[in-house]
Amino acid sequence: MSPLRLILASASPRRRDVLRQLGLDAEVRPARLDEALEPGEGPVEHVERLARAKAELVALDVPDALVIGGDTIVLRDERVLGKPETEDQAVQMLMSLAGRSHEVLSGLALAGRHGVVSGISRTAVRFRDFDTATAERYVRSREPLDKAGAYGIQGLGAALTEGVDGDYYAVVGFPVGLFMRLLGRAGWRYDFGRLERART
Repeated sequence: MSPLRLILASASPRRRDVLRQLGLDAEVRPARLDEALEPGEGPVEHVERLARAKAELVALDVPDALVIGGDTIVLRDERVLGKPETEDQAVQMLMSLAGRSHEVLSGLALAGRHGVVSGISRTAVRFRDFDTATAERYVRSREPLDKAGAYGIQGLGAALTEGVDGDYYAVVGFPVGLFMRLLGRAGWRYDFGRLERART
């Protein structure tokens, strides 16, 4: 039996890092698609639709593989905070999160011969209170500029956080608990460094 071909339909180095932490080596084949909100679409529907669309798009070319699609957004008072376009916008986003809690929605989908299974993970993140000068110093590191909500919890942005209620890895961009559940629904089992067909 040939080994499973695992493909990550995302250019995110953070998602690949989490897979490597699990002992899983995935090819990276980013899916290119329009990530704009559709009319009438809520944040929950949006993040799961994008995860599914990314996995399905890449799976069309590699039907024998197990393709992982993911998408993550930051919500503050039900408003989506995407990736900042400028340093000033990054500072504004960070100050809107300072001293309060916000929510991270992380969608994940697995596509392959089983079809597509997907779900979302919701995690609450609480930031400590900090001033504008602190936000500006963090932005000068350039870490926040390619991240939803303008921070990376797995990097320097950890210094801004006070607590996480939920899956920490969902905030990083790859909800591990959800991944394990989806593997089971797709007929696979994680065996600490490799994936095996689940026994029926």
